[in-house]
Amino acid sequence: MSFENLKLIEPLLKALKTEGYTTPTPIQAQAIPIILQRQDLLGCAQTGTGKTAAFALPILHLLHQDRIAHKEQKTIKALILTPTRELAIQIAESFTAYGKHTGLKNLVIFGGVSQNPQVDALRRGVDILIATPGRLLDLMNQRYVHLEHIKMLVLDEADRMLDMGFVHDVKKIISKVPAKRQTLFFSATMPKEIQQLADTILTNPEKVEVTPVSSTADTIQQSLFYVDKGDKKSLLIHVLKDKNIKTALVFTRTKHGADKVVKDLVRVGITAEAIHGNKSQNARQRALTNFKNRTTRVLIATDIAARGIDIDELTHVINYEIPNIPETYVHRIGRTGRAGANGIAFSFCDEEELEFLKDIHKLIAKEIPVEEGHPYPMSPVAMAAKLASSPKKGGGGGNHRGGSSSNRNGGNRRNGGGGKHAGGGSGLSGVSRSSGRNRH
Repeated sequence: MSFENLKLIEPLLKALKTEGYTTPTPIQAQAIPIILQRQDLLGCAQTGTGKTAAFALPILHLLHQDRIAHKEQKTIKALILTPTRELAIQIAESFTAYGKHTGLKNLVIFGGVSQNPQVDALRRGVDILIATPGRLLDLMNQRYVHLEHIKMLVLDEADRMLDMGFVHDVKKIISKVPAKRQTLFFSATMPKEIQQLADTILTNPEKVEVTPVSSTADTIQQSLFYVDKGDKKSLLIHVLKDKNIKTALVFTRTKHGADKVVKDLVRVGITAEAIHGNKSQNARQRALTNFKNRTTRVLIATDIAARGIDIDELTHVINYEIPNIPETYVHRIGRTGRAGANGIAFSFCDEEELEFLKDIHKLIAKEIPVEEGHPYPMSPVAMAAKLASSPKKGGGGGNHRGGSSSNRNGGNRRNGGGGKHAGGGSGLSGVSRSSGRNRH
């Protein structure tokens, strides 16, 4: 199937051709026709599936047609709510890339920066608003944002909205949007609370489900390194001696751990930067930009970045520490192997993390292949403990959730990148994973 088969308007096809996209991903092929019929949509899609284009393209298509038919003024007609500023920036960049021949204007608003440029842009008029809930509510309360002309509402990363404490803000915003509208609801997971929220805001939705979160992409080659905790630094440096690893995204469980790994790598001449919640917005964007243009070879991230980083041709993800939430493993390694591309994921597991590994094996219903030949194998005592606790063939075992200083928020996508699919991949997009209340 091609994008022409989806009957998208010529201005969009022209932009897609420029971007090098020819073949829609499964979620795009399923969702776009539904949205073009102006039906509500409930989408459950794993990271890296091309979700942003799945809603951005039909929104641009419908608004462009409406503008030609009715010569409408520049009022906000589509609102996309998303939990973090980095994700909002990425979505806005996708709308700009796909919509450059449509004449439609989009604006992204988020907290943590001055509101003045955002207010000025709102006054000039926009068709599509991409926003984080906190800043949007602030500007609504100041009467800078008016939502009475909204035709299309998108909730993206709904499960992250729940995790980050945004659900009440979202409900306040939705109460100001016309009841007669088209609503698109996307979430990587569908816990009971999210399903209940969807039920209250969707009308007879069509459901699209692509690759459940419990699975890992077949395009990702996974390897497991058993290693003592004190040897992880040496193992990482050893792995990065491979010049074929052009870029690597390395995950730690804590902010302090991320900063320490950066220092260890820089000390031996490997360019590295960290991205996590203690970094300023400018520092985070600068680190992502440097990583994208390969000024920085290694980006060290907490699960702030597990959803939303789209780096073209990111070949390697390294779990320096095993996540204590098994779904987070799937989201982390989903930063590579996106939109059909191949990727490699290495995971370093010490004795304390064996219970976390059991949970991951149970979730993904397979065992990660073990790399036996590395120079820093786990000590015989720890290995004996590992063997004593190993499950029978088939994985599984345990449901341990404790023993970690990490926050409890796992990571996801944003839309797929690279290849010949319209998966985005052009935007800055680290995703904040801070728990509790976040007004950004």
